[in-house]
Amino acid sequence: MRHVAVIDIGKTNAKVGAVDAVEGTEIDIATQPNVVLAEPPYPHYDLEGLWRFIIAVLAEQNTKHGIDAISIATHGASVVLLDDEGNLAAPMLDYEYAGPDESSAGYEAIRPDFQETGSPRLALGLNAGAQIYWQLRQDAGLKDRIASVVTYPQYWSFKLTGVRHTEMTSLGAHTDLWNPQERRFSSLVHRLGIENKMAPARIAANCMNGLKPEIAALTGLRAGIPVASGIHDSNASLYPYLRALKGSFSVVSTGTWVISFAVGGQKTELSPERDTLLNVNAFGDPVPSARFMGGREFDQVMQDGVRQASDKDVSRVLANQIQLYPAVDPLSGPFRGARAGWNIDDSSLSDGERYAAASFYLALVTSKCLDLIGAEGPTIVEGPFARNDLFMKMLEVASGRVAEGSKVSTTGTGLGAALLVSDTLKNPVEPPDACAVLNSDSSYLDYAQNWFQQVATRQS
Repeated sequence: MRHVAVIDIGKTNAKVGAVDAVEGTEIDIATQPNVVLAEPPYPHYDLEGLWRFIIAVLAEQNTKHGIDAISIATHGASVVLLDDEGNLAAPMLDYEYAGPDESSAGYEAIRPDFQETGSPRLALGLNAGAQIYWQLRQDAGLKDRIASVVTYPQYWSFKLTGVRHTEMTSLGAHTDLWNPQERRFSSLVHRLGIENKMAPARIAANCMNGLKPEIAALTGLRAGIPVASGIHDSNASLYPYLRALKGSFSVVSTGTWVISFAVGGQKTELSPERDTLLNVNAFGDPVPSARFMGGREFDQVMQDGVRQASDKDVSRVLANQIQLYPAVDPLSGPFRGARAGWNIDDSSLSDGERYAAASFYLALVTSKCLDLIGAEGPTIVEGPFARNDLFMKMLEVASGRVAEGSKVSTTGTGLGAALLVSDTLKNPVEPPDACAVLNSDSSYLDYAQNWFQQVATRQS
């Protein structure tokens, strides 16, 4: 097995990347926006458009490289409802649509508590169980049309193989549908009346099927090549580290969402009000986690500004304690519900100053996330924030623990998903530098301490 195609559907963008199994690197990539159709019956994802994109890119990458296996990772908080023929029983609801909030009171009456699911109650459709509850209430005939409920990565696996699954990392991504401690569907499934419609739950690390002949004919791939059942994208980022590292560590997966995972850390009481939760890793085990929409927040703060800062910009932000307080996205994160604000008139900021302050803001919120889930040992940051030196330095100073950017040349999502289909694929993850010196810059430490003090004051 030399080349693995990874289908990676993020909330903002979709991509298909070819991973070289010998080198452990991504050698080819195609992307397109993940479009939400603002059409009846509600805003929904353009699954047909994504399918055309996936098929076209698989054919192209197979011609160029020869594809030996396929793996899949997608964003969480999503399920797909299928009918008997394998068509959509209803469009796939955009989880940022506010419709499910209309039936919030009724849903609250039937959803399991946090102790059962490890899943906080979230707004909009961020609990997939709330999506299903609302859809069933909106469409009286929907329950009869549903033959199978599959989690989102497994929808694409089904399209490629014809096999219907759910999978534990996606079920564990705050759906309310899964009991992670007991590895079974939660009581909500029975209360929704869909216990006979949930496709069987599988473990990402050991579930593959073969490519259907008709898809092979469309793409030029060989029929029967391995296709992973699929995995939640943030857990794909965690998977290479679970395989390579020992002891206590944390992984911060960055993108539209910033997801922090604590492996082997202190036992701590998770708080759904602070957006901490139990995720489920690729082996089916619960992992204390925290999340906030950091990438989206960064885009909102920076808008079209230049995303770099000079040394003078950074010095001015530190010396003058120019600070942004949470929460830019008040619907997620450890400061959920708080009102964002600057301690100065931000219209006076240069792009460089805004970039520096926004980077510090993201690092400090991330540090709080790690603290809330009992993280110990080094922190590895994966994704675009790993290339932000200001974020990395402030995170290390604020957390008091070594923070390193991932050394993996491809994204953790792509590598982790590819590892699902090949035990022989090179895993370039290296243990953190045991001799690394903890950064202790006093100007950064003063800034962090003041930020936390001001945030506490604003909350009181």
